[in-house]
Amino acid sequence: MKIKQIFAGKFRRVILFLFDCYVFGMVACAYYISVGLFKSGVALNASETFINAAIILVGILIVRLLMGVYNSVWRYTRTLTYLKLICADIIGTLITAVIMSFTNMFIGLEIFLILAPINCVLTLASRYSYRLFYKHLHKAPTEESKRINVAIVGAGQLGAFLANELLCNHQSTYRPLFFIDKDAQKIGNKVVGLKVYAEDDHIFDLLKIHHVKELFVAVANLDNEEATRLFEFYSKAKCKLKIYDIPVKDFNKDEDPDDKPKVIRDFQIEDLLFRKPMRINNAATRSYYSGKTVLVTGGGGSIGSELCRQIAKCAPKKLVILDIYENNAYEIQQELIRKYGAKLDLAVEIASVRDRDRLDAIFAAYTPDIVFHAAAHKHVPLMEHSGCEAIKNNVMGTFNTADMAEKYGVEKFILISTDKAVNPTNIMGASKRMCEMVIQCRTDSKTLFMAVRFGNVLGSNGSVIPLFREQIKQGGPVTITDKRIIRYFMTIPEASQLVMQAGFMAKDGELFVLDMGKPVKIYDLAYNMIRLSGFTPNEDIKIEEIGLRPGEKLYEELLIKTEHLEKTDNKKIFIERDTPLTREQVRDKLILLRDAVDAAKGEIASPLIKEAMKKAVPTFVDPEKVNKHAERSEEMKMTNALAQQ
Repeated sequence: MKIKQIFAGKFRRVILFLFDCYVFGMVACAYYISVGLFKSGVALNASETFINAAIILVGILIVRLLMGVYNSVWRYTRTLTYLKLICADIIGTLITAVIMSFTNMFIGLEIFLILAPINCVLTLASRYSYRLFYKHLHKAPTEESKRINVAIVGAGQLGAFLANELLCNHQSTYRPLFFIDKDAQKIGNKVVGLKVYAEDDHIFDLLKIHHVKELFVAVANLDNEEATRLFEFYSKAKCKLKIYDIPVKDFNKDEDPDDKPKVIRDFQIEDLLFRKPMRINNAATRSYYSGKTVLVTGGGGSIGSELCRQIAKCAPKKLVILDIYENNAYEIQQELIRKYGAKLDLAVEIASVRDRDRLDAIFAAYTPDIVFHAAAHKHVPLMEHSGCEAIKNNVMGTFNTADMAEKYGVEKFILISTDKAVNPTNIMGASKRMCEMVIQCRTDSKTLFMAVRFGNVLGSNGSVIPLFREQIKQGGPVTITDKRIIRYFMTIPEASQLVMQAGFMAKDGELFVLDMGKPVKIYDLAYNMIRLSGFTPNEDIKIEEIGLRPGEKLYEELLIKTEHLEKTDNKKIFIERDTPLTREQVRDKLILLRDAVDAAKGEIASPLIKEAMKKAVPTFVDPEKVNKHAERSEEMKMTNALAQQ
């Protein structure tokens, strides 16, 4: 099937190429005949004329090929593709004219000024005609009575393109009636034959009069603040609200958004993140990771797998995925093989970071240049119950991996940490703070150790987003621990790319902190997710409080409020200058934790673990103490102020 598709693609390009040659030949013949008919006394030499025409054609076709004009599928083209063809013809004509001006074959500019433009116009006309004919031939018309009345929010270029597509598509189930826009210069005028109305409260009456069932938001460079405003404003209308944009799954990739195919899709919670999406420049980062052997522990997890995707784009010498859960490792392995094939030197090792001997063998075999340590237990309530596992996997696993990095001369070691390590109130957060101590104490090492802290990641395994979606799918209720609880969020690609940038920038074993933006109330998150699913919160689907879980606090502390933070070239990445402990001090803490684990053998959930963790991590406090004064915190005050705006 794939071979057949490749052959069909090549055949299509050959046909287009031959067709363009035919068109140019007809233009050249017409030019030769017209000069003889309409210019008395002017006689063109046939051989010179057609040799010049052939040379011009060759020049234009070469440039078209170099610019990829024949790679386009013309029935799906956009304005940019037509502009590319025009530019190719102009460049080809100019280059040919310059070359021929130095030869005796040049018979004058007239042939260039006539043949090239007419040929370009006819080529464009043929492509556009083919596009219209294809749509007419392959799309059965939808009955007018079955079409859904829609209005388009945004009368700019994107909205005009969408309207034109819907109007020309005979199979479309949508009938665009008019535009809605805030631009005073457009209001009252027409765009692609549709009138533009003002975005104000009167628009709701107009939507009702015209029986508009759906609203399509077609706004270029739509950020989260504007998306939230539009969602809140148009939620008052009895219409489905959708976005004409790239799919959510493709958000925050480093490709140009204009090159991505756009679809009409539902609003997603990612659109309402209450902050502008981060723009991340990966040019310098890519060059740093290129040609290096990179090992990612926990490479099958949410963050680890996205790190693997981003690293694969950097053309590494080798990418090594290490994970104890073979299903996740297999999935990312197959995804990367499908995308890169033999271009990516990929290895997958099933191993636990607890196993020093296994780690030793892996590091000896691959001698990585860079290690991203993402392997960890992260679920707060589960680690409260199974504290021993948090110590063995998070703390001792980090210690083992860091030791192997030093032993085998790793250039950089990047630990993935969390905001829960800041004044932790649970064993998981305290274990991650202990992990930071393990790598911070190695200031005398040839390996450069660093850590990156960030908060909750949208859509990651175990996060509230998948949980809420499943609860809504089941008809509710949607459960939250407390109406007051707040958290910081970023997307998986944002977090992964910022981690890679921090790894690139690291020089002195810093503790990097990511700016997570504004805090979000989990209640608001649940409320909006229910609305986005087409239900009325607390009527169709209830939101229920179930009480705080063990070790959970109402807010995570701002990662960037300490006076010790330094700015970097990336305004979303900061450095915390924390005085590191000595290796001896960290060793004593590790012995304390090991002894607690040994003493807790035979017990499912021993209180000895929490006691030992409090001694090892002095900033560890009980959540009840923090939650008691939560309303006075800067984070809660900020969230309440945002809610009142």
